[in-house]
Amino acid sequence: MFPISRMPTSIQDLVRRCTTPRVAKSISTRYRCTNPEGLRLIETSLKQNFFTQRDAWYGDKAYLLTEEGQTDLQNHLHCRLDKYRETVIPWLNHVIPLSGSRILEIGCGTGSSTVALAEQGADVTAVDVLETSLVVARDRCAAYGLHANFHCANATHVHKILAGQHFDLIIFFATLEHMTISERIVAMENTWDMLSPGSFWCLKETPNRLWHYDSHTSQLPFYLWLPDDLAFLYSQFSPRKNFCDLYRDISEDSMLDFLRRGRGVSFHEFELTMKRAEALDVVSSFPIFVRERNVFRKVAWMLSKKGRYESFLARVGPKIHRGFYQESLDLIIRKD
Repeated sequence: MFPISRMPTSIQDLVRRCTTPRVAKSISTRYRCTNPEGLRLIETSLKQNFFTQRDAWYGDKAYLLTEEGQTDLQNHLHCRLDKYRETVIPWLNHVIPLSGSRILEIGCGTGSSTVALAEQGADVTAVDVLETSLVVARDRCAAYGLHANFHCANATHVHKILAGQHFDLIIFFATLEHMTISERIVAMENTWDMLSPGSFWCLKETPNRLWHYDSHTSQLPFYLWLPDDLAFLYSQFSPRKNFCDLYRDISEDSMLDFLRRGRGVSFHEFELTMKRAEALDVVSSFPIFVRERNVFRKVAWMLSKKGRYESFLARVGPKIHRGFYQESLDLIIRKD
């Protein structure tokens, strides 16, 4: 395919307008605004809370002084909220009206997704394992004049903390890949049991173990296929800075830190915790949803290498929903 970046600017703009779905007015009119003082509050909170944790993660105390750090800050300050509003919210709302829905959000981070959900009229209970992230999430909601219930907890414990509560939708945001397999099994099984028939379980932004290239953690081909010990040692060949030099000697602590960086998920965990994949009521896959809304995206995908690889996986396992064959697992499943 001819890359958009090599097209004349006027053609690039036209292609992007043709391939970017418009957000329904019923959604965009619910957007909340904050003032400059609110933005300063969020920025200060990010710097004092979240990025103190990020410094340790990146191993560089001067991270926010770098170009990468400034891009990361702007991403958390503005871009993530815009992204969720323009992509995730229309997708979710297409399946379940968000206004008035009770939503459990696992992996809320610094609250961009929480704001995007709450401003649509959802009753949001948000969970994250880092209290530093939750401080920012609370400040962000306050800056936008919104309310959510926040809990600092591991996803394996939410069924105990929120025992007896009913939710219409449970969302795992970029979370499962940062758990060990045993944690993942517990979290998936118990949250599935929390849902009543007709409610929905959702996974967003989780790398697919079956995919041939790992763009999430290592930026290496076939990396997600490797057993953990081999992937640990092979990480030295990653082109990603602040990752390739971290893991040499395997120990219990170093392996746990390595796994927390992110390993893929596939339909196999779903079969262990819910039911056989071909029997799951997958009502929507985000990548397919986006492509089906625009013929340009759909045709471009079918002709691309990624599209051909998806077709290959579907031929190997034709009874399994194609959502399990995307580069990222972004699924909404109805419990029957």
